[in-house]
Amino acid sequence: MEKQSYRLADHLKFLVPSLLGIFLFMTPVSTDDGMTIPIAVMAGWIETLLAGQLSAIMMVIIIVTAVMTVIAKVKGPDAFQRTPFFQQLFYTSTFWVVTRVLAAVFAVMVFFKIGPEAIHGGATGEMLLGDLLHVLFAVFLFAGLFLPLLMNYGLLDLFGTLMTKIMRPLFKLPGRSSIDSLASWIGDGTIGVLMTSKQYQEGYYTKREAAVIGTTFSVVSITFTLVVVSEVGLSHMFIPFYLTVLAAGFIAALIMPRIPPLSRKANSYVSEAADGIEEDIPEGDNSFTFGYRKALDRAKGETSVYKFFKEGGQNILDMWMGVAPIVMAFGLVALIFAEYTPVFSWLGMPFIPLLELLQVPFAQEASETVLIGFADMFLPAIIGASIEAEITRFIIAALSVTQLIYMSEVGGLLLGSKVPVSFKDLAIIFLLRTLITLPIIALFAHLIF
Repeated sequence: MEKQSYRLADHLKFLVPSLLGIFLFMTPVSTDDGMTIPIAVMAGWIETLLAGQLSAIMMVIIIVTAVMTVIAKVKGPDAFQRTPFFQQLFYTSTFWVVTRVLAAVFAVMVFFKIGPEAIHGGATGEMLLGDLLHVLFAVFLFAGLFLPLLMNYGLLDLFGTLMTKIMRPLFKLPGRSSIDSLASWIGDGTIGVLMTSKQYQEGYYTKREAAVIGTTFSVVSITFTLVVVSEVGLSHMFIPFYLTVLAAGFIAALIMPRIPPLSRKANSYVSEAADGIEEDIPEGDNSFTFGYRKALDRAKGETSVYKFFKEGGQNILDMWMGVAPIVMAFGLVALIFAEYTPVFSWLGMPFIPLLELLQVPFAQEASETVLIGFADMFLPAIIGASIEAEITRFIIAALSVTQLIYMSEVGGLLLGSKVPVSFKDLAIIFLLRTLITLPIIALFAHLIF
């Protein structure tokens, strides 16, 4: 990278948005309920303001998503080709078309209380449409809008360069993979998977590196974590909660690349022509000065306020329309199974002795949530929200976030991407992550409570 002189405006263009982003997403603030982050405070305001209308708003969003998805499917791959964002959002596989239509049917049945109690009851549909989806609406509104502050003004470029010396020895990964995980952490696990898949196809990662990054570093975003912790009624404990998640996730990230199935992935590139990436820092630079210049160059390219708000608006729609139907469809089916059948009790039984050993109160109730997270990350929090003991709700919520592989989003996306992992790989990785992180989370929970 050629050295060039930078004006004060260039430095400010990197520093001001990045610091504002750090403040909004990562700075603890004190409220009447305890510590949280500014984005969550703003989400709380809008939730209170629109409390009476949010169920109807979410029903309309889910219906519009289903209708547009069906139109796109009927018109074929050329649908919405003038607007690539809408094409990517609405033109999808038959499985997701059915899911979105089912979600719309469920939303209408719940809102108007049509059909059996199992669908619109207080412990099933009403809890989703009248509670969880309200939180999703509010958090996604502000998180999506302000996400470009963290992603587009050089902060990721600076961190990526600084992290090279950490990622290689600890995780056996290139430094730039920290950008994928940061993008997931700040934005969405799906962003990390898409970035990983793209970089693997372009020859930057080996098969093993792509599999490790996709399954270990496509971490759950701050946004999602906030929704999960709100759902179990522990928003005031967001800071210790997130520190627990980071600690458990870090230890899992140290172990997972070193054991099968990830350790057995080939260390070869997608094509013989690919030769990875140059990680050397230029002569006369250190990692900070080099990273800082990369950050300034990135920030210089951002010149349009319109582009900032357009991208923020797209993030919001992507989150609302991409996630809400999945939660409504998968969530409701799983809640009906959890409420009206013993399926999850049976699946959770092997974990009761382990939970009792870890001195988790209400071990039997908690065991029902352990494996359900493979279907969707929200489900353990939804089912565990009614457990009386705060420490148990804390452990359930933290475990659901550190398990990472859930088929309704990251797992499904990994299978559909070019990242070399199979369904069997994902199931094994999910179980291993559960067994590794559960004792760590329980230890932290006992220290906190």
